This record gives sequence, C-alpha cells and structure tokens, in this order.
Amino acid sequence: MKTVIPVAGIGTKLRPHTHTQPKALVPVAGKPILAHIVDSLIEAGQRDFIFIIGYLGDKIESFITERYPHIRSSFVVQEPREGTGHALWLARDLVSPEEQLLVILGDTIVDFDLESVTKTQCHGIGVKKVDDPRSFGVAEINEEGFVTRLHEKPTIPKSNLALVGVYYFHSAEQIMRTLDDMVSAQVKIRDEYNLTDALSQLVGRGEKVRAFQVGNWYDCGSKTSLLETNAVLLKRTVGLSQGFAFNNTIIIPPVSIAPGCDISNSIIGPDVSIGERTIVKSSIISDSIIGSFSQLETAVLNHSVVGSDSYLKGLSQSLNIGDSTEIDFS
Repeated sequence: MKTVIPVAGIGTKLRPHTHTQPKALVPVAGKPILAHIVDSLIEAGQRDFIFIIGYLGDKIESFITERYPHIRSSFVVQEPREGTGHALWLARDLVSPEEQLLVILGDTIVDFDLESVTKTQCHGIGVKKVDDPRSFGVAEINEEGFVTRLHEKPTIPKSNLALVGVYYFHSAEQIMRTLDDMVSAQVKIRDEYNLTDALSQLVGRGEKVRAFQVGNWYDCGSKTSLLETNAVLLKRTVGLSQGFAFNNTIIIPPVSIAPGCDISNSIIGPDVSIGERTIVKSSIISDSIIGSFSQLETAVLNHSVVGSDSYLKGLSQSLNIGDSTEIDFS
C-alpha cells in the first residue's frame, strides 16, 4: 500500500509563519505537523510514501529525506495547485492500478485504526461528528455505514459527519480513472479538481465507500486551532511530569522544551512548546509556541506563536510573529 500526503498548500491562515516555511512544517507539541502524521503512519507499519509538494516544497523534501531515511519517499510537484483531486491525480504514475492507496491531507492530525480500515473490501473515508458542519465536506450515510451522498461545505447540511481528510482506496484503479476523466474534461468546482467530487462520482456509479469514524481530529489551520492542538498533544505526548532544570525557573507542565535551550529567571507553562537552542530570560510564557533559535527577554506571552530566529524584548501581549523577526518594546 502507498500513502499519498498532499502538502503543496500555501497556508494563508497561518501567515506570517508560512511566509518562510510550509504549513506542514509549522511546529506543534515539539515537532512539525507533518512529523506527527508520518510518525503515526510508520508506527502503523507504513513505509511507502508519496508527498505532493508545491509551495516551499524543497523544505518538505529536505525534512523528509533527512529525518526519515529509512522510508521509501517520492516527491511530486503540484504546479499549478488545482485542488486535492489534482494532487492525487499527479501521483498516478507512481501507483499501480491494483495497489491499495491511503490519502491523508498534510495539515491535519487524525487518530484512526489503519488496520481495521484496510481490512475492508471497499473504499473508505474518515469522518467525525461536528457541531457545525457547514465549513467542511459532509457525508450522508445509510444504516450500514456506506456513503450515499457527499457535499462540500453545504449551506444546509443534512448530516453532521465532517470529512477529516483521510481516504482509503481498496484499489487505486477506479479513483485514478475517475480523476483522469475529470481532468480531461476539466470538471472543476471553484477552479479546483476536488477529491470529494471524484468520490461522489464513485458513489453515483454504485461503488461502495464506507464511512469510518476517527478518534481525535486535530486541526492546525489557524493560530487559535494550532494552539489548541498544541495544548492537547502536549498532554498526550509529554505528560504532566516531565522534569526540566533551568536556573531560577518554574516549569508548569505540560511543556515541550527542545535540546540546547537556555532559560533563566522565568515561568514557563502550561501548554508551551519551545524549539531548539532558544534563549528565554526573565519572561513568563503560557499557552504558546516558540520557534527555534529565538531569544526572548522580559516578555510576558500568552496565546502566542513566535517563529524561529526571532528576537523579542519587553512585551505583554498576544502575538503571531513570523520567522526572522526582531521586536524591541523596551
């Protein structure tokens, strides 16, 4: 089975951080979003990956090849970027028709049982119940759990089952043929070839697509959702008792502090992630993500995201600061 991960998007909702790095490499709970996704798939036994890259794709490729030299990884450039269906279609020459195919969007962290999904003899689509499904793709299902209709961001939803960005194809032939027909006929919605539309065509032809409920679904698409995900994953991954020893500093767990940090006379936590070799002096930081190689002095930060290689002195605010920034409020 091959796993396709589209990571070509610009990530406009996470600017200014995505001016200098792709959204998939924005850190959360101590490591990039993409690392959370790939690590969980490797743990589930996956070794064969195709990454659909575009915006700052060289950084994605470097990250994967350096961090995961033991997996089989291929990289396909999506240019222009014309939707998730187009991204998957670009991988057609790397996937054999009879091969199983897993597609996971590269900006969302999802917990699901891959083994149970792949045991079925039909296609599958990951769903999660939400309070307001109008901002998502939505699946309608029958009593047996098979998809009857799919809608993209419906104004009046007939279901609260949101699509979470996980798709399984028992064999690649049918979805690739459908996407090939869509691209040939230039069947677009809002100038994009949508994977949801391709799945709708499969369902319309009588193909069985089972909706499977996922466990936790972590959105990383905006500053607020990124910080919420950071807080939840910190509690899961580092626990509440991890010990740190810094000069005259109080650590309130859960926190993730990368190697090489110099922290003194500060209060850190809860729900704080700090990248490697960052310096923090005389500061109070909570509910925040701080990038690598940054320096903070006499700062009071809450609900903030500070990029890498940044310098910040004398501030009490809620911030969203990109990489390579220098601010002095003293």
